[in-house]
Amino acid sequence: MTSVWIHAALAGTLLAPAPVDKGIASYLDRTLPDGPGGTVAVVRDGRLVHCAGFGLADRERKTPAGCETVYDIMSITKQFTAAAIMKLQMMGKLRTTDRISAHLGRVPADKRAITLRHLLTHTSGLGDLGDDYVPVSRDTMISRALATPLRAAPGAGFRYSNLGYSLLAAVVERASGLGYERFLATHLFAPAGMTRTGYVLPRWSPGDLAVEYDKGGRRQGRPTEHPWAKDGPYWYLRGNGGMLSTAADMYRWHRALEADTVLSRRAKAEMFTPRVLTEKRGRLYYGYGWGIVPRTRLGRVAEHDGGNDWSFGEYARFTGRRVMVFWITNQAYSTGRWNLENLNSELTLGLAERA
Repeated sequence: MTSVWIHAALAGTLLAPAPVDKGIASYLDRTLPDGPGGTVAVVRDGRLVHCAGFGLADRERKTPAGCETVYDIMSITKQFTAAAIMKLQMMGKLRTTDRISAHLGRVPADKRAITLRHLLTHTSGLGDLGDDYVPVSRDTMISRALATPLRAAPGAGFRYSNLGYSLLAAVVERASGLGYERFLATHLFAPAGMTRTGYVLPRWSPGDLAVEYDKGGRRQGRPTEHPWAKDGPYWYLRGNGGMLSTAADMYRWHRALEADTVLSRRAKAEMFTPRVLTEKRGRLYYGYGWGIVPRTRLGRVAEHDGGNDWSFGEYARFTGRRVMVFWITNQAYSTGRWNLENLNSELTLGLAERA
């Protein structure tokens, strides 16, 4: 695993070469199968102790994955949408207890009780509508969401809904007067020093982005090669997924959350409160854009994973230990060979233990 240089926006200077921890590198060599490409970052006490790639980001061009390789972080995007809602609450633009009609206009009778908090915690009763890449505008997405039958009464229980987070992205636009990505870039990413996170605002070079591969090893292209609007994904994906980022920027996001750089202590406390039980067996809860596990062998964890048909990633913050683990791969599945989604818990805990 070779080091790459991280261009840091935090201090406006070039940091030392991205660190490679020998113990973590050895663990990854033993644990990961030979084949997928990806990147791992581990933070301890606010310091990046490991940030390196494994395998290839682009097999055809023989491009190695590294600390600054850009990936689609998939549903990890939801934490940014949740943070945007909390930021708008801090700004006095909305409250999480608002009914959605306060921001989306007239709402059918069966959805009048839905609040922003219901959307944030996947308890709205909404399902999903269609493929991520269907060319749907914001207003069409809203009208279809409001017209679709609910799967359950608002507040009745946890039912994961990507559509709910797309509606939250629309609320961000309505409440702020800015585009969704522009609001995040201005109020979240810039204060955190994140210059390599977004949809289209960062100036991506094609070679910066990891190519994704399906379970048969067939090339599925880079995230920006899928159908997108001029300003990012269409609205069945916007706000709930599709954000592009690097391990180095996810480190900066962790640093911002550890401090009060982006969100106040009160806002973070509300966001990270375990609000709805999602799995009795594992005692898993959901907050706002984060899964919360109050008790593990390493203490409390706030996390969110993300996946599609090709890739998979995990972002976990072990808050009692001040440890962060981020890992992502551009080929999560290989028929008869590996399934890195199934390895998630073992790999994440193993990395945290070696921080």
